[in-house]
Amino acid sequence: MGDWRQLAAIGCLVPALAMGGCASLIGNRAADTLSAAVLNQDDPGIVESGLPAYLLIVDGFVAQDPENAGLLAGGAQLYALYGSRFEPDQDHAAVLTEKARRYGQRALCLEHEPACRWATLSYEPFVAELATLTKRHTDALYAYAVSWLSHLSVTSSDWTAVAELPWVQAALERLLELDEQYDDGGVHTYLGILNSLRPPALGGRPDVAKAHFERSIELSAGLDLSTKVEYARRYARMMFDQELHDRLLEEVIAAPTQAPGRTLFNVLAKRDAAELLETSTEYF
Repeated sequence: MGDWRQLAAIGCLVPALAMGGCASLIGNRAADTLSAAVLNQDDPGIVESGLPAYLLIVDGFVAQDPENAGLLAGGAQLYALYGSRFEPDQDHAAVLTEKARRYGQRALCLEHEPACRWATLSYEPFVAELATLTKRHTDALYAYAVSWLSHLSVTSSDWTAVAELPWVQAALERLLELDEQYDDGGVHTYLGILNSLRPPALGGRPDVAKAHFERSIELSAGLDLSTKVEYARRYARMMFDQELHDRLLEEVIAAPTQAPGRTLFNVLAKRDAAELLETSTEYF
């Protein structure tokens, strides 16, 4: 999820990197080519095998232009994707997503200097600082929040990570205030997940989660199949609503895979939907 267009420099390939001739291309139309190639790829195996090389090249560009917030934000999302979705080794996934988090923090720090000191803040001052962000900070804030969340997702057995979830949720809620339609409503999906991590008896807010999932589906016109999968996985299973669970997953399986900017994630969503549906009777 998210906009990877800041990774355009990868399209220059290694020879140009040696000459230092790609940095000026970051952010221009060439970025759309890479974004389309990755997000519209219907073979996750190609992405999985190709991303490590891209990560090395991104690191090279960041080293060459360390003050480029756009490149850092794009790199944060790329590392977050690979670490949380494609890396099977949990220890290595934690390393990758920690780098994603560092890149996301640096991107927001460059775009909003006070954010450089946010790591030292307690919750209430952190929320107050978030209120100072404006719509021009949305790209950096998205990278900051999603990369942080990706790291927490692969270190969820660590109680320190669990304790940080309210900070990430606050950042996503601020992003929602700034631009509800960012990523075609994808922020609602993240908030749906966060509000359904705990059952109602332990402080979870399933009604809030449901509203976020429904709104995300509405804003994406149903084209983001991963939202329906998470709706089924997080909410329907928690509430033991098999009818909703199976309906959502059957809709995902029956839906077209191709969708601009979402094909890769839709293919992955279909795989997840089939697995969840196969265990439906056993679960419920």
